[in-house]
Amino acid sequence: MWCRRLACLFKVPCRLHGSTRHRSPWLPRDRRSVLAAVARWYHTAPESLKCAWQLHGDHLELRYANTLMRFDFVWLRDHCRSASCYNTKTNQRSLDTASVDLGIKPKAVRVDETTLFLTWPDGHVTRYGLEWLVKNSYEGQKQQVMHPRILWNAEIYRQAQVPSVDCRSFLETDEGLKEFLQNFLLYGIAFVENVTPTKEDTEILAERISLIRETIYGRMWYFTSDFSRGDTAYTKLALDRHTDTTYFQEPCGIQVFHCLKHEGTGGRTLLVDGFYAAEQVLRQAPDQFELLSKVPLKHEYVENVGDCHNHMIGVGPVLNVYPWNNELYLIRYNNYDRAVINTVPYDVVHRWYTAHRTLTAELRRPENELWVKLKPGKALFVDNWRVLHGREAFTGYRQLCGCYLTRDDVLNTARLLGLQA
Repeated sequence: MWCRRLACLFKVPCRLHGSTRHRSPWLPRDRRSVLAAVARWYHTAPESLKCAWQLHGDHLELRYANTLMRFDFVWLRDHCRSASCYNTKTNQRSLDTASVDLGIKPKAVRVDETTLFLTWPDGHVTRYGLEWLVKNSYEGQKQQVMHPRILWNAEIYRQAQVPSVDCRSFLETDEGLKEFLQNFLLYGIAFVENVTPTKEDTEILAERISLIRETIYGRMWYFTSDFSRGDTAYTKLALDRHTDTTYFQEPCGIQVFHCLKHEGTGGRTLLVDGFYAAEQVLRQAPDQFELLSKVPLKHEYVENVGDCHNHMIGVGPVLNVYPWNNELYLIRYNNYDRAVINTVPYDVVHRWYTAHRTLTAELRRPENELWVKLKPGKALFVDNWRVLHGREAFTGYRQLCGCYLTRDDVLNTARLLGLQA
């Protein structure tokens, strides 16, 4: 899993505050000794080592479910779920965080087999379930994956025999929609079959899972090779693998493709799992992976064609990871739209080019290329934060339509169906 595979890059050593094997198990006799006895572990019961805790000057250390956790005292007060601090109807905090004394310390601490109890100087009592603390602690989150995925090359994907979902099932049943979203979340691509080949029906399809994200290309884009926009996509030329809208500060999350008509040859769609390629870089050259996740780059789109005048700039590294578990969540790769590199000093630039070459070599390996012929009636959804797409050159008349979807709404739909997203 990504969080485990990437942990070696930014690993922070953890140390126990003294030995835990021969500490006395009883609780202190008064509240003052609770705060003073910072070197002593306390257990839920003398005969039980299921849970143990220890107070320090500014935090509580808790060992439970084989996890050693550290909680800042302000954090423990701020996240209180009592009726006066948290509104369970709206799932929102009621407590004014700015009102909490930054030097606050609990007056008393008690732990039973399932719950941590904290009494604060003003007499307020905070209760936390131990399982909740494991799930929501920094140490617990480091072990969790935000987005479960199956990384793939062409052979892995073919062997998985991921099914397409029928359009009617997708539109009319939660089961069909859930199957589609599960495939999409795991692989970063998913297909819907038997779609009526019109822009209007493609729009209905897209709106089943998300709001359509309107951009400088409009709401639903519809194009042929007429070069009506200042972009290579509006030609018959081959397109190398890339992600779209890298020049947006937040690149579009999902892209929908539907070929409405093609009278000619060529034009196959290329799909490459960018996360699979990035994992190979991590294994071969972790220092290069780290560099690609640290160096910010500008991507730029300048257009002056007809009535279309745009100048877009987006900034971010090629690889984007969550800092707490080092899980990769976005790849921003587009050699067409990468702007001048002027965000790092010269001695970093050459190392970045070396790392970029390593990643590009992985992305261009033939075994990582999945080629798909898009045909009328078969719509393709692509995770633009993960899967790169391209196409081979083509002849004849070719019509494509599609749109971008807001990532938040797609993930929201998945969560409402019970999926981890």
